[in-house]
Amino acid sequence: MLNAVLAFKDYNVIKGIWGSPWVGFKHFQLFFENPQFWTLVKNTIFLSGYLILAGFPIPIILALMINEIRAGRFKKFVQLVSFAPYFISTVVMVSIIMLFLAPRLGFANVALNYFGFESINFLGEPGMFRSIYVWSDIWQTAGYNAVIYLAALAGVDPTLYEAAKVDGASRFQKIRHVDLPGIVPTIVIILILNVGNVMALGFEKVYLLQNPLNLVNSEIIATYVYRIGLLNANYSFATAVGLFNSIINLVLLLTVNGLAKRLTKSSIW
Repeated sequence: MLNAVLAFKDYNVIKGIWGSPWVGFKHFQLFFENPQFWTLVKNTIFLSGYLILAGFPIPIILALMINEIRAGRFKKFVQLVSFAPYFISTVVMVSIIMLFLAPRLGFANVALNYFGFESINFLGEPGMFRSIYVWSDIWQTAGYNAVIYLAALAGVDPTLYEAAKVDGASRFQKIRHVDLPGIVPTIVIILILNVGNVMALGFEKVYLLQNPLNLVNSEIIATYVYRIGLLNANYSFATAVGLFNSIINLVLLLTVNGLAKRLTKSSIW
């Protein structure tokens, strides 16, 4: 909280935090009046929204599928294969993406050329940036996120499965009427936390995938702050933008949590 004071000061390294002059909402005003403001907000929301819409259901589906596997060794193998990508560092992940999508020798373009199609500069196409980011992130994190739902499924009352079996329920019916209701509280809590972090999209992977050709869609608030605020040592401006992000996230978190509590009786507090 002490660092938030920087947002309202014109920070000087020599004078320190408390010795630097107060400037009120100057840095917020500069950010709001910036011609890039709405583009940055739009890119951040679109990328986060795409990630939630595409990435949120997949770990749930994966967990339900793994839970239905009865062969112990095969189940462990599937868990290992889906979980392992999570431990790949961001830098290595981006390197893999770049090698895979390289314009000349990347596997994707070699395959396209083999079937008679022209090469595509995937990372140079602004319209492809979000899909590359989102689906690579899903591949990397789906297995790890599925563990949370597998833990929730392990807590479902076994007598419910026995009752469903006696009633002649199929596997799909068990999933629909036993598994899903059992993990709804977990699903709601994870969704609340995801929506509450819409504006806090991390910059590392986005920054590494950025280039002048895709910047129109890849420049988000986090990378803008790093580029303008931190690299130029404008710490007060960077803090002001960070505080703006935190306030928006807090409002979203409170709103979604209130709706979830009213509709499903599940919430994070």
